[in-house]
Amino acid sequence: MLLSNLILVLSIIFLPASGSLFKEGSTCIVTPISASPQALVRRSIDTVPSTGRDVDPDQSTGLWDVIDPYKSPAPGTPGALTHFPHPEPGRAHFHARRGLSPFEREVEPLTTRQTPAPVDDTPQILEAFKQCGQDGTIIFREGTYHIRQVMDTTDLRNCSIEIHGTWVWSADNIPYWRQRSFSVTYANRQTAWRLGGRDVSLRGFGKALFDGNGQVWIDLARGQANMDGRPISLTIWKGTNVLIDGIRWQMAQFWHTFVAHSQNVTMTNLEMHTYSKSSQSSVNTDGTNTWNSRDIYIANWTVTSGDDCIAVKGNSTNVHVRNVTCYESGAMVIGSIGSNSWQPDYVENVVFEDIKLNHSSNAAWIKTYPGTGYVRNVTFRNIEFSDVNQPIYVTACIYSYRGCDNSRIPITDIRWENITGTSRYNVAAAMRCSSQAPCDRFSFSNINIRPKNGETAKVLCTNIRNQATMGLTCTGSMPESHPQQLNGNV
Repeated sequence: MLLSNLILVLSIIFLPASGSLFKEGSTCIVTPISASPQALVRRSIDTVPSTGRDVDPDQSTGLWDVIDPYKSPAPGTPGALTHFPHPEPGRAHFHARRGLSPFEREVEPLTTRQTPAPVDDTPQILEAFKQCGQDGTIIFREGTYHIRQVMDTTDLRNCSIEIHGTWVWSADNIPYWRQRSFSVTYANRQTAWRLGGRDVSLRGFGKALFDGNGQVWIDLARGQANMDGRPISLTIWKGTNVLIDGIRWQMAQFWHTFVAHSQNVTMTNLEMHTYSKSSQSSVNTDGTNTWNSRDIYIANWTVTSGDDCIAVKGNSTNVHVRNVTCYESGAMVIGSIGSNSWQPDYVENVVFEDIKLNHSSNAAWIKTYPGTGYVRNVTFRNIEFSDVNQPIYVTACIYSYRGCDNSRIPITDIRWENITGTSRYNVAAAMRCSSQAPCDRFSFSNINIRPKNGETAKVLCTNIRNQATMGLTCTGSMPESHPQQLNGNV
């Protein structure tokens, strides 16, 4: 009788060291494995009848005696639990103490000498998306979720996702990530997580934190901008009517986010902080890039990164960016586009406004390769900055700094309004367009850029058709070899 009751009690109070997925109706609630009880569990045992308990709480004086099933009855006597192995060095026992109700007991788990396997929450995360990803709600409770596998959740429909905890991407299995991350087509880039579908919201409520263990990737890349297999943290892939809100990133693996083949995407109230703690550069840790997408709204971001803050790439249309603060980044940029001469890139109807920058490489700029396509109807408005290397910059031959005149990408109808701050060196603006496709209809108003060393600001211009009427006086020409970032005055 005692043995059967003991087994019943233990079956109720001992929980497996694993997370849980609970579904009620169309809602899935997920608890991380790391949040499971490891040291102490309190569970009700009122399902055990009082006559079967080894101590009847109704007869208790308030402080129960310690109960040890291995001593009652004594070994060798009738009824002794000689067949029940005695655990060493620790053993499970339960005892009463003040503060617990008569129907609760305190349980200490059996000790183990085995080295636990790495925790991986990916299977239960994917199962939650499978069960509740269509016409459902998925709630990830507080705690730390360990992500050790790629995730492809692109078939969502009418799905609300809530993340209240921390998601950590593993860094002790780098070969896996480099081999298994999903292609996003663009420039052979890859991603650790593809999220897509129709009518999808992903909310973090200011609590969600994505940790990509980026320092490992930064050190591995050793300054290489595009190391094969280095994954983007989150890609919005073939999504329509998607909301991303209230999430923080720290130390992303590569780009923090990427929006591709998507429409009507809103990304608000996001924080991103990736920087190198070693001698290696945190290059290509962009805040976001858009590509082959339209109707994108970005607002209320704070970004620290080693590369572009917000980059609008090829075939992006109707993009509105506002109220963004960037540190140590490339700030607001169109491009790069035109890298494949056989594939035209088009960018139009883009607004960047209410932007603050600190110690960035550039502020409001456009970069293209000598390719085909066009850039038109872009506004940079209300941009304040301090200590920016070269605030306004336009080039038709980025990175190679040659062949600018071969570009067939006209850049037209571009406006810079209320651009104010200090430049690191004496160049406020440098613009080099193609002679085959000159820039046209540039417009400048209320431009106040002051070199922090007190010198007179220079404005360098080449191949701008309306140069005489654009509202900014050019002080010289810009050679195609003039770089994006300067090392001193020119």
